[in-house]
Amino acid sequence: MDLRAILLGLGFALIWSSAFTSARIIVEAAPPLTALVLRYALSGLVGVGLAVWLGQTWRISRGQWRAVLIFGVCQNAIYLGLKFVAMQWIEASVAAIIASTMPLMVAAANWIVFRERLPLMGVLGLCAGFGGVALIMGDRLTMGADGVGLTLCLLGAVALTVATLAVRSASSDGKNLLMIVSLQILVGGLALLPFAAALEPWSVTWSWQLIVAFLYTSFVPGLLATWIWFILVGRIGPTRAATFHFLNPFFGVAIAALLLSERLGLADVIGVAIIAGGILAVQLSRVKA
Repeated sequence: MDLRAILLGLGFALIWSSAFTSARIIVEAAPPLTALVLRYALSGLVGVGLAVWLGQTWRISRGQWRAVLIFGVCQNAIYLGLKFVAMQWIEASVAAIIASTMPLMVAAANWIVFRERLPLMGVLGLCAGFGGVALIMGDRLTMGADGVGLTLCLLGAVALTVATLAVRSASSDGKNLLMIVSLQILVGGLALLPFAAALEPWSVTWSWQLIVAFLYTSFVPGLLATWIWFILVGRIGPTRAATFHFLNPFFGVAIAALLLSERLGLADVIGVAIIAGGILAVQLSRVKA
């Protein structure tokens, strides 16, 4: 793994983790699904425009269209839709911790369902990672965390896991990467539009924090991070790229504590360390295997 891949992985992990804090700011002031639809419209259309300017085209293969539809619905509509709704009631740090279990869920599904070989270190990592999640969730529930919000976040992580298992890569040649990413975003917006229109009233508490958070979420985690991720996967492969997910619990909790002054207890610190160690053990064992 070269220096460029390391920098790409660190950048992706930091940006991806920051999205939970900016999302929390948004849902405290605006309807969550409506905000997502507007975010997808803005970042998706800008992304398509940039892709066309770069000479890219939406004339992609059938497999790539399949990837666009699966990721657009599972990741952008179901996963992020459930996460935004859930974050009306739970803290950004909790959402980040739950979402960080996605690599563990993928490894567990590959091992149990698809019979992928997983060395002993990986099995121990799975047990440790899920144990760390149970420790944090038990402590948060004791402190009064909302059970519905936690459940929605877990369901969202499952949807993201399904998308990851169904499609290993959205682009085989990299020529239309920005176009594919942007089309995924637009698919997510179209899937959420009827739910936002039917279920949510238009009620927004405007502030400069909301505007900054919305623009940041639209272009940095929404467009830039996804683009970085597929570049990283194309450079070092999905298994090695997923190793950087072990940083997400640390970054997610730290950013939420720093910008939102969210509670950070001893159980959180211990649980995050255990989860990160579990994710790293699983991914390293899969790389070796």
